[in-house]
Amino acid sequence: MRDEQQSAHLQQLTAKLRDRTAVIGIIGLGYVGLPLTLRYAACGFRVLGIDIDRTKVDKLNRSESYIEHIPSAAIEAARAGGFEATSDFTRAGEPDALIICVPTPLNAYREPDLSFVLDTTDALLPFVRHGQLISLESTTYPGTTEEELRPRLESRGLVVGRDIFLVFSPEREDPGNPHFETHTIPKVCGGSTTACLEAGVTLYGAAIDRVVPVSSTRTAELTKLLENIHRAVNIGLVNEMKIIADKMEIDIHEVIRAAATKPFGFTAYYPGPGLGGHCIPIDPFYLTWKARQYGLHTRFIELAGEINSDMPHWVIGKVTDALNQRGRSVRGSRVLVLGIAYKKDVEDMRESPSVELMEILRDKGAHVAYSDPHVPLFPRMREHRFELSSVTLTPETLASYDLVLLATSHSAFDYDMIRRYANLIVDTRGVYLERLPNVVKA
Repeated sequence: MRDEQQSAHLQQLTAKLRDRTAVIGIIGLGYVGLPLTLRYAACGFRVLGIDIDRTKVDKLNRSESYIEHIPSAAIEAARAGGFEATSDFTRAGEPDALIICVPTPLNAYREPDLSFVLDTTDALLPFVRHGQLISLESTTYPGTTEEELRPRLESRGLVVGRDIFLVFSPEREDPGNPHFETHTIPKVCGGSTTACLEAGVTLYGAAIDRVVPVSSTRTAELTKLLENIHRAVNIGLVNEMKIIADKMEIDIHEVIRAAATKPFGFTAYYPGPGLGGHCIPIDPFYLTWKARQYGLHTRFIELAGEINSDMPHWVIGKVTDALNQRGRSVRGSRVLVLGIAYKKDVEDMRESPSVELMEILRDKGAHVAYSDPHVPLFPRMREHRFELSSVTLTPETLASYDLVLLATSHSAFDYDMIRRYANLIVDTRGVYLERLPNVVKA
């Protein structure tokens, strides 16, 4: 009887996914959830988006975008196809598949904070029904799906793999990257059971060009961590190389460009003022925390994290030296920070090292301003507060600052004008290749 129930639920769900009559529920409509919503809507599915932020919900239902690289026209097209946003979790029983895309930050002790995932799961529990598929996309440590989500779901008497289906499929969005779209990025998927995996592969296969099945949810969880730890470690290496090269009066960017001509065995990574974004500064701590439960000390990963975490302070040291050579101290100096988003050509400020640079400069007594065409007004943030708006770059405004700190290299900046009119530039991104009298490379 149990096998028959599993077979009936699975066949019904996969059939609805294949013929696109299934309703897709996306929980969390941010940088991950909203692109996924639009993709399923474009594939002909009716999508119900659930988010606790009423402002987001209202904007979406007016066909307005709140993410810079997503046009409002795409949301309008999804709305025409039946997409609806809501803050009402009682509607969670309507979708055939629920995809959870909520944040997984760190707490004050740099330990995993699963409160968003667990609170969301608990809010969904009263409305989860037979035959539904639940997919977690939030980055987390290996074991989260089986140790946290599965017991909660089964506490209602629903057997995972028979009555409901549970998978982990890590998000791989890269906001602002013009070379990839949601559907062109391969999707890793691991299931709690073989039936769960079949359901998950069918769910994502209906909207994503290539689905990569793996043997378990734990494998899928560790895959995501490896991807981002790989980047964090390599960025840590090149940041350390930058410090060494600086002492030797060698331009690390010239070194990287030369090394990148090797057609095999080398991948170019570039230094910067620190790590930013919702993944790379955070994900290594999820693995190091979990590894301690197994009596393991992730020395290599933690060392890279220390190097990357120290980069803002190293940059401030270069700022201090540059001002000192001009007979000025940081205290009382007017400093303009160029670019406060965490990476080029996006408005996303999560974990941005630019904000840490601004705070250190402010604490040292500098008069800090910023210019960022993607962030016209400094947003409300949980840990950072500035009552500032973006400065418009003109020859006059550039000349009025003692130092310009180039922190994020947006394409919209006129770097030639900046070079000509800024009194002093500290370049953390290698924008200026040649040696210039008013440019210090950091």
